Amino acid sequence: MPLDEYRRKRDFTKSPEPAGNPAAAPRGEARYFCVQKHLASHLHYDLRLEHGGVLLSWAVPKGPSLDWNDKRLAMQVEDHPLEYGSFEGVIPEGYGAGVVMLWDYGTWTPESPDVDAALRKGDFKFTLDGFKLKGSWALIRTKGYGDSGKPSWLLIKHKDHWSGPLDITEFAPLSVKTPGADLADILATDTPDLWTRNPPAKTGDTGKLFQRIIATARALKATPHADPPAAPAKRRRPRGATR
Repeated sequence: MPLDEYRRKRDFTKSPEPAGNPAAAPRGEARYFCVQKHLASHLHYDLRLEHGGVLLSWAVPKGPSLDWNDKRLAMQVEDHPLEYGSFEGVIPEGYGAGVVMLWDYGTWTPESPDVDAALRKGDFKFTLDGFKLKGSWALIRTKGYGDSGKPSWLLIKHKDHWSGPLDITEFAPLSVKTPGADLADILATDTPDLWTRNPPAKTGDTGKLFQRIIATARALKATPHADPPAAPAKRRRPRGATR
């Protein structure tokens, strides 16, 4: 059944992530997409595309690139509920423990008449219309990565008006849901002391990043007159898009 793997991996009495309600998904021509920046055991970006009542999902360790010469590894993971597309917050423990930022969202359109056939073939082309990512892209399936048993893909930007050498993850690192918010701001609105002694990543570059973010979040929370992150700007969603 759809979302069985997603639900099996999570304890929703502890995680703020949505369990998913297929009946809540309106249908329409426009399909929703999002990219969530996720600092967990490693920093990565999750690309999610609405299809068949769920969000098809790929973890992209280095994040999307606008350079058509780059071939970014994209590991396919379990489908997520459509409600997950607006999620931003702190997963306190268990699977995926860390900080999740809504880094980009918008709508997408397939460039192949049969999406399922393109996915089976492993040559899936599509167009994104988001705040940060636009234009034509492709996901190309490879022989596999590691021992996960999940198919791996390459995420490639096609050469068009929206491509170029700009590092979009460095140029535009902040949330599109909470304007001006970085990972530390998101953690500061929750409980930064949560991982002081036992962060999801303790060593290496990710461990150092966690420590910096935790320290910044604690300082923000301790500042008496610090302004909270600004409220999300209202934006009319394209017909059929879900959040």
